[in-house]
Order: sequence, then structure tokens, then C-alpha cells
Amino acid sequence: MYVNKTMAFAERPDPTSGPMADCHLPPDLLNEARRRLLQMHWDSGVGHLGGNLSALDAMMLLHHEMIGPQDRFILSKGHSAGAYYITLWSLGLLTDADLLTFHKDGTRLAGHPPASGIPSILFSTGSLGHGLPLAAGLALAARLEGNKRRVFCLTSDGEWQEGSTFEALIFAAHRSLANLTILVDHNGLQGFGSTADVASMDPLGVRLAGFDVDIRACDGHDLPSLRTALAPGGNRPTVVIMRTIKGRGVPGMEGHMESHYLPLTETNYRAALAGIGLPA
Repeated sequence: MYVNKTMAFAERPDPTSGPMADCHLPPDLLNEARRRLLQMHWDSGVGHLGGNLSALDAMMLLHHEMIGPQDRFILSKGHSAGAYYITLWSLGLLTDADLLTFHKDGTRLAGHPPASGIPSILFSTGSLGHGLPLAAGLALAARLEGNKRRVFCLTSDGEWQEGSTFEALIFAAHRSLANLTILVDHNGLQGFGSTADVASMDPLGVRLAGFDVDIRACDGHDLPSLRTALAPGGNRPTVVIMRTIKGRGVPGMEGHMESHYLPLTETNYRAALAGIGLPA
């Protein structure tokens, strides 16, 4: 089992001063994060696991390799708070005792990111379409301050059915916010069915390219592909469309819309643990 000895944000190298060559995400830590996410959801008995599993790889890579102490991350798809908490845990910013309180009364670890209580979380999010406007504002503020800060915002694909998301994209493109990177967790499923059936935005990359942004596509579960797509560069906002699988790694939930809501069954849980090489 991975022993959590990862550096906290303040102790990690600043990526603006040179490449973060020594900050690669250890595969065993990513595997342990998956196990811990499954355990946390199993212990709490709550749903929304599907979108957490589709986003976990990207969140872990961002925080272990890309995000330095001056950078900012906004989780717009707030129902994936569990994956965010596990990522913060993997950095030593939350404890095992904290994770035991997930979704409990009086917890700091609510179903959506809280507005206060966890210093790494800047905004309460989860009403979809609100995270990108906040991230665009942070990116513009950094430019006005002369700060080299990068701002990352993780959105869902269903969120691109929201008008406020497009308004923020128009603003970011108009201001040429090259320090803003927008990630889209493109798992193709949302609360009421597939994104294609609910309100199709396909092909999403083609539609968003019309807003004068840099469009990149990658496999959201492949770390080399993610690294390439998230590399800095260009003079306009970057949109990284990540092809992902909702409920990834959980038999009976993977690729199913129901993983948006339903909690793990014991059969799901044991099979998922076995799938990552742990005793079932």
C-alpha cells in the first residue's frame, strides 16, 4: 500500500520557475487513490461515484504535476467532490480521519465542495455552469496583477448545455486569457441520460473551436496523453476535451448512467477492488 508522504502545495516546486520533472504522479499512488475513493463512497453509502471515477485521473495528475503553489483549480462539476477530496488527501492536505466524515453531519467534506473549511477550495461549486465564470475571473485578475498564475477549471460535458458556461468562454476568448485551461470530463452521460439524447453538443470540440480557443483532445485515463494536452503554450485559452468513462473500473456501473446516482452495492465494491488488484 502506498504510504502518503507527498509534499503539500507550499513545499512543492513552482512550475513557473522551471519544469516539474521531479513531480511525477506515482502509479501506485493513483491506484491507492482509486481504492480510497471506492472505500470512502462505500463507507458513506452515497452515490455520484461515476463522475468521480471519470475525473480522478485528471485531478490527480493536475495536482501532482501541473499545479504549483501560486496556481488555482476550480472544480466546476462539484458533484465530483469525492475525487477532489481524495486528491487533497493524496497531497497530505486531508487526513484519513477527514475522509471518514464524508457526507456526514457537520463535515467539512460535503457532497459538493464547501465554501469554507478547506483552504485549497476557493469556491463552493456544484450548481453547474458557475465554475468557469469564477475561473475566468481569477485568470483575468492574475493578468492584471502581473502574476504568472495558471488557472485550471474542470467542467462536465453536460455543463456545456448551460448558457453561463458559454458566456464565460466568450469572455475568456475575448480577453485572450492564455493562462486559463478548461478541462471537459467528456464521459457522455449526465443525470437524465446520455448528453447526446438530453441536448446534444456533439462534436463538442468543433463547436467550442468557433470561440477562438485552443482545442485539444486526449484520453482522460491515459497519463501521457493528459500530460501532452495540459502542457502550457499558446496565446489564448485552452480547452482540453478528455474522453472518459463514467464509473470507470466498477463492474455493473462502468458506462452506465445510473452510476451518476446510485451508491455502490457490495458486489460492485468487491469487484472494483479486485479489478485494481486488491483482496475482494
